[in-house]
Amino acid sequence: MNTPVVLDFDRSVGPLPDARVIDLGRWQESIRFGCSRRDLRSVAREVERQLPARPGTVFLGSGDYHHLTWPLVARRGADGPFEVIVFDNHPDNMRFPFGVHCGSWVRRVAALPFVKHVHVVGIGSSDVGAGHAWENHLLPLILGKLSYWTIGVDTRWAARVGIGRSFRAFDSPEALLDRFVESRRGSTSSVYLSIDKDVLSADVARTNWDQGRMTDRHLFTAIDALAGNVIGSDVTGDVSAYRYTTWWKRKLSALDEQPEIDPGQLATWQTQHHALNLRLLDHICAVTASTA
Repeated sequence: MNTPVVLDFDRSVGPLPDARVIDLGRWQESIRFGCSRRDLRSVAREVERQLPARPGTVFLGSGDYHHLTWPLVARRGADGPFEVIVFDNHPDNMRFPFGVHCGSWVRRVAALPFVKHVHVVGIGSSDVGAGHAWENHLLPLILGKLSYWTIGVDTRWAARVGIGRSFRAFDSPEALLDRFVESRRGSTSSVYLSIDKDVLSADVARTNWDQGRMTDRHLFTAIDALAGNVIGSDVTGDVSAYRYTTWWKRKLSALDEQPEIDPGQLATWQTQHHALNLRLLDHICAVTASTA
């Protein structure tokens, strides 16, 4: 179970010990950032053919592929019920008219019958502020299937529309971490863990999205609080440079203010990520349930 898997769309993930690498380079343009549900099902079938029955941590590459978490969770139905805990600077629960994309997949996971609850932890993005409230899918928040754990964002609008209980707002990463660790104390609930490294400060590792305020120390402490309960995991947020050939992807990427990647810094940033990935593997391995 501890053998890591790399879904290699964009060649951004460095060599990991004993990893199984699945070459998906031909899918990069069709899947990256967003895709139709049909294309997602097609690539998921290809991944399924090559995945071990019980993979270790799955590395997805750039944060532009975080929607691959949906099929990775969906394939674990026999392990339910379980919680899904996502560390991310964004809610990934936004409206998207063209299928599914890296910022819209969470509502799909929350709707799976064997998923008890989804926690998105570390959100510092204005995506959950009042100005973008209408862009969020509210149903999983209303139904109590989804919680946002935010840092430094004014989310008072949520209480005004009756979903305040689904928001946990904090002024600092330390305050969030204290509450998160306390909430997991004594828990025996199984957990699928998904990490987007954009939850981290850019000083820790530079990604190709706007970034949060957590440090690697914060993230490791939060992971350690899940000891013995993790049944599956994935990591995204590695950095790569890419220009879309699809017009609507170029347009939406610009509207989302996706940062440009400096080619002169790319190798340095990827080296940072590689070192971080090795440490993440150590921590995730330590908290993974022995029966996973």
